[in-house]
Amino acid sequence: MSSSEKIPKAMADKFAAITALTDAFCVKHLNDEYRQMIHRVLGALARKRPSPLLRGKENVWAAAAVHAVGRINYLDDSSQTPHCKPKVIYEFFGIAESTGQNKSKEIRNVLKMGTLSPEWTLPSRLVDNPMVWMLRVNGLVIDIRHAPVELQRLAYEKGLIPFIPAEQAGKAK
Repeated sequence: MSSSEKIPKAMADKFAAITALTDAFCVKHLNDEYRQMIHRVLGALARKRPSPLLRGKENVWAAAAVHAVGRINYLDDSSQTPHCKPKVIYEFFGIAESTGQNKSKEIRNVLKMGTLSPEWTLPSRLVDNPMVWMLRVNGLVIDIRHAPVELQRLAYEKGLIPFIPAEQAGKAK
């Protein structure tokens, strides 16, 4: 499902205005993977009843969405590619840092975005996110990456993990 599917018509213009701003930021500072995840965040907010996007300016929501996704994916870590400091985000959108931080926190609270949230982790970073791979098996929490391939396949078939690690490792060799 695309991020704009099932967005109420009343929200479509607001969604389009905000994503136009975030798209411009992604072209200049990030990449398409970030752009898509930011669209998912904004789509989720647009589908809320009532949508929080109805309150506030588009540039504030745009900056906050970029920051929220960036925070979950460690965008400000200079060892990551791409990387970007919050100050650059807020300057680009022309808002105060405190405004952006507060709205970003609101987004993270509304969407239950925590550190290492698998749902909001960029697809290219899922493999490195330990929360994706921790599963409860017979009452014990295990890292499924270290389990037999049969168990990994079962977890994948049940939709508990995004791919079968043992088979990905085989492709990398």
